[in-house]
Amino acid sequence: MAGIWLKAWTLYLILALGASDPPPVPQEKLYDFKRNLLGLDKCNACIGTSICKKFFKDEIRFERWLTAPPNLSTADERSYEANYTDSTAGWRTVVVSHLMSSHLQQRSDNSICSSAGKGKSCSIEAVLRATPRFQRWVHSNLLLPSMVKGLATPMLRCPSQRLLDRIVRRYFEVIDVGSVQMKHFTEKDKLRLLYTLAVNQQALILQMFPGTEGWPFLRYHGSCGRVMVWAESTPIRSLFSSLLELRADVAYQLLHITQSLSSNSLQFNLFYTNVTEDMFGTLEDGRVFIVDTGTIGIIDLKEGYPPDERLQTKHIDVFSCLTGSCEQPPPCETVRAAQSFILLCKHVLHNLLGPNDVRSHQLPRAALNELTICSDQSQSDRRIMDAVQALKNILQSLRPCSPLYGYRYPECLYSDKF
Repeated sequence: MAGIWLKAWTLYLILALGASDPPPVPQEKLYDFKRNLLGLDKCNACIGTSICKKFFKDEIRFERWLTAPPNLSTADERSYEANYTDSTAGWRTVVVSHLMSSHLQQRSDNSICSSAGKGKSCSIEAVLRATPRFQRWVHSNLLLPSMVKGLATPMLRCPSQRLLDRIVRRYFEVIDVGSVQMKHFTEKDKLRLLYTLAVNQQALILQMFPGTEGWPFLRYHGSCGRVMVWAESTPIRSLFSSLLELRADVAYQLLHITQSLSSNSLQFNLFYTNVTEDMFGTLEDGRVFIVDTGTIGIIDLKEGYPPDERLQTKHIDVFSCLTGSCEQPPPCETVRAAQSFILLCKHVLHNLLGPNDVRSHQLPRAALNELTICSDQSQSDRRIMDAVQALKNILQSLRPCSPLYGYRYPECLYSDKF
């Protein structure tokens, strides 16, 4: 009797669970849904297509990707946690992110149509191709500073020829990378690069300064339409209530990587134009990385500042306003040597180090004094830099040598600093 009851209950569960499953989505409908979500329907006003095959082969997935389209709303979400696989490793967690929010993207597309007197509906690619700026791109095999003037992305505030050559040489979305000339670029390649430079520099920074070469940026996997894919990390805000030794280690790394951005063998000064706690993250081994590179400016220390032509409105066009604003960044000369440290100390480090740590006698009061100086933009650059070094020295003594910090263990066992 018990066996009959168990079989009946099992059959009931199978039927009940089966009845709750959503009906399968037709393949053609799912294909169109993926194209629209990725922004492929808007190419070549997009980033590229280097990783599209993985999306359509389901080698990049996120939980709601396989559900019916009405269950996936992108109105308020710009980034998704996803799973990625390739032939060299199993599944790993990545971030799939749109160039900008859905609302801002729609405004941007509308502005393109409006600029050509097309109302709110037009062929976005056709309008952009007809612009004088793009026509200059079409007829040039070199990316010149005059071709990017007026674009709003921070890294183009001070464009040198050497910087632009690096952008072209490292551009992941063309077949033949490595040349500073764009002879191998098709017109669609040029439009995609120009559109990316005008809208969001994140993907380009990750390509130009890869983590495999020692830069504090996450691995870039590729782009498809108007989304890009890179490695996932844990936001540092999740560590704000952790033990002091962990917070001190993160604070030390933040100061160290900020120093390395302004002093490196390539002689590019990478500086922050804006800083939030969401800009940084950590990996499982404890290493800190810059997650959001969209607000990083670049000054070429080797070639110097280009002439300031920001008052010449001839450089302002539809590409200058694709981020939602036509406002141009301040000139290079206004960038302070201590700018990155002021922003970092003011907006992030004060969340990692606080008065409670001093009251519990875990953190020397001198650390907060130096942090206060570092956050004070009225101080001289020299005084702020001295405060940064003093703060680093204090934090260095608080960093434990432990297997929990895999990025520097067991090397720290043999270092005099630990």
